[in-house]
Amino acid sequence: RDDDDINDVTSMAGVNLNEESARIMATNSDLVGTQIQSCKDEPFLAAIPLHKRILEMAKKLGITDVPAEVITFISHATQNRLRTVIEKVTVITQHRMESYKDDEWYEQATDVRSQLKFFEQLERLEKQRKDEQEREILLKAAKSRSRQEDPEQARLKQKAKEMQQQELAQMRQRDANLTALAAIGPRKKRKLDAPGLLTVGGEGMGLCGGSQAGLGTASPRQYPRQKITRVNLRDFIFYMEQEREMSHSLLLYRALLK
Repeated sequence: RDDDDINDVTSMAGVNLNEESARIMATNSDLVGTQIQSCKDEPFLAAIPLHKRILEMAKKLGITDVPAEVITFISHATQNRLRTVIEKVTVITQHRMESYKDDEWYEQATDVRSQLKFFEQLERLEKQRKDEQEREILLKAAKSRSRQEDPEQARLKQKAKEMQQQELAQMRQRDANLTALAAIGPRKKRKLDAPGLLTVGGEGMGLCGGSQAGLGTASPRQYPRQKITRVNLRDFIFYMEQEREMSHSLLLYRALLK
């Protein structure tokens, strides 16, 4: 070849393809000619109990022999089905736990929690008003000094006396609690960012200087807490109601009875 051939880019760059190929083959010589095999197929379910169960069901249909491939196929099908169910139920749970309070595309129409608090406050005020009326009646009955007292009047006086004793006991208990809190003093929060303190899962572990001298000074680190998705029975019932093959099943009926 002529040296002035402009199409021979490798020669112009000073690269010898034969030398580069020999160098690559020498570097990866342990990989050349090797065979790559797949991992051993591990069944998801225990093979022996599953085989016995399938044989018991097959004998009722007149089948006496079930090959091992059928057991493996059913085991993998069960694993795939369980994975699908868990994924769908997890999505349902995540949708249930989503909060749209801070989303700019949503506005709050009703607040049931505030309404319940309002009704609870009304009930508390009504109960307080009735208690005040009953207290006034009892105090009037206790102050009355009629010569001929009927049993009802005596019962009211006794009830007023018990009410006064109960109020006195509550006042003493409250004073004792305040005295104990004053003696203890203000609570001090534990510093989690102190040197030599390692935060693991929300708990601190101190490191001794003598035994951990080779590790050096422990820097304060906070490990991210793994988010846990908790699936409840309501989520699973909602999933079964959406599935065509499970919407009229006996399992859904039993779950609704719980």
